Amino acid sequence: MPILCSSCGQKRAVLKRPKTGHSLCKECFFWAFEEEVHQTIVSAHLFNPGETVGIGASGGKDSTVLAHVMKVLNERYNYGLKLLLLSVDEGITGYRDDSLETVKRNQQQYELPLKIVSYEELYGWTMDAIVKQVGLKNNCTFCGVFRRQALDRGAMMLNVDKICTGHNADDVAETVLMNVLRGDIARLRRCTAISTASEGEGVVPRCKPLKYAYEKEIVLYAYFKKLDYFSTECIYSPNAYRGYARAFLKDLESVRPSAIMDIIHSGENLSVREGVRMPVQGNCTRCGYISSQALCKSCVLLEGLNRGLPRLGIGKHHRLHGKILAQEPLTQEEERKLKAIDY
Repeated sequence: MPILCSSCGQKRAVLKRPKTGHSLCKECFFWAFEEEVHQTIVSAHLFNPGETVGIGASGGKDSTVLAHVMKVLNERYNYGLKLLLLSVDEGITGYRDDSLETVKRNQQQYELPLKIVSYEELYGWTMDAIVKQVGLKNNCTFCGVFRRQALDRGAMMLNVDKICTGHNADDVAETVLMNVLRGDIARLRRCTAISTASEGEGVVPRCKPLKYAYEKEIVLYAYFKKLDYFSTECIYSPNAYRGYARAFLKDLESVRPSAIMDIIHSGENLSVREGVRMPVQGNCTRCGYISSQALCKSCVLLEGLNRGLPRLGIGKHHRLHGKILAQEPLTQEEERKLKAIDY
């Protein structure tokens, strides 16, 4: 006997929501998903009328669903936002070039302006070239740091007021776990924030409208809406640290579906004992980007690549920042350690 939708009680249910366990028809699921995102936006006061908002678009399921839902809600509730798509081309042959074709189709489907910025034009390096030099062990560090700054630079070119990204509940919970395992208190305090205020010149405020949306429900929404998205994983990410946190989280979710939200709420309610020293946010003396050191992570990584010392930005080498700024040569022993790469 077919199960009826627990919301309308009339149509046949086509799915059981991973987040709540409710059996819903397609129409009721679409409405519930969109309304929950709307409530997240309204309760957190993420946007103001008249703002220009850049949607981080990779062509994947999260950013495609975000672009679709933002357009729907902007029209349904008259947010008064000017929406744009902003993409970063990391220079990964066989992956990013294909996904950007999806983004270009999304641009036409949603009738939104699109801006693409590339690592090559911003840094003079592609991820293909970086991986050839650093190997597959720490390449995600380079990509993550460069992508964050590239989004900010692209947003400034478009003169947007805010950037919204497709980070979902699973992503946030994974980040909490990773920061706990690393003992990174500074990032642990801010990783659950749904929005970040402008942290200085060259940094555009960001927000996560899908913060409380389960990844499984995003996939279901994209599937039943027949959205056009790119589903291949990055060819350089099989050894990424996040992958282990993701596998652990999936195991937890299979036993306790609420584990994802429980971890997020734990991170949100975290308090740090008085007297604990926290990094003081300043600006990079070279490029002006936010940094708690004399040089931002991006500049250190770039310096290492250009000098043929790829480990310069991996680990703690803050004592060398002074030499880099003064353009002093490193000792043979320092260079030997910084050239060593584990493939």
